[in-house]
Amino acid sequence: MALTAAEREARTDSGESTASSVEEAFVALSAAAPEGWRVELIEGEIHVVPPANGEHEEIVSEVADQVTSRRTNKELRTRTGLGLLVPGASTTGKVVPDIVIAPKGSFDDSLEYHDPGAVMLVGEVTSHSTADNDRGPKLRGYAAAGIPFYLLIDRERNQAVLHSLPAGKRYTRKVEVDISQPLSLPEPLGFDLDTSEF
Repeated sequence: MALTAAEREARTDSGESTASSVEEAFVALSAAAPEGWRVELIEGEIHVVPPANGEHEEIVSEVADQVTSRRTNKELRTRTGLGLLVPGASTTGKVVPDIVIAPKGSFDDSLEYHDPGAVMLVGEVTSHSTADNDRGPKLRGYAAAGIPFYLLIDRERNQAVLHSLPAGKRYTRKVEVDISQPLSLPEPLGFDLDTSEF
């Protein structure tokens, strides 16, 4: 389900913008979503995402395990299912990346969505229902937020892609390998991600 940007910009009978209506719908859908489903507001559109399949979750777990066991900076922690406020990705910027890597204690609060300032790397594993958002709006949003690295495991294209050096709404460096090849993750991670495990 998606509410378009045009609908968001539409005016009500009283002349008020429906942006608040989209936010209200987002909050209502988030509260009503069945367990395992995610609701995200990306570039003014509400996306209701079904639970990931087993292959998706195995890849997320493999990346998290490799980061935990191989990283050179022991202060970094890997999180899954953490909400971030990513300015520019949407009206509210509320997204839930598959993987977030940040220093220990960065999200030690009761918030559901967090400022991305401490995030070192954010990662997404594509699904048929999310691939376009992962390659487009989220890519631009993560860059605009200044997140140093965006790791995209693109199952549909059989590639692992590391975006880096954010400038405005884009990353200026992109390294891609076929899944099965190693992908070098620079410091502070400092190891080669073994994509043959995917």
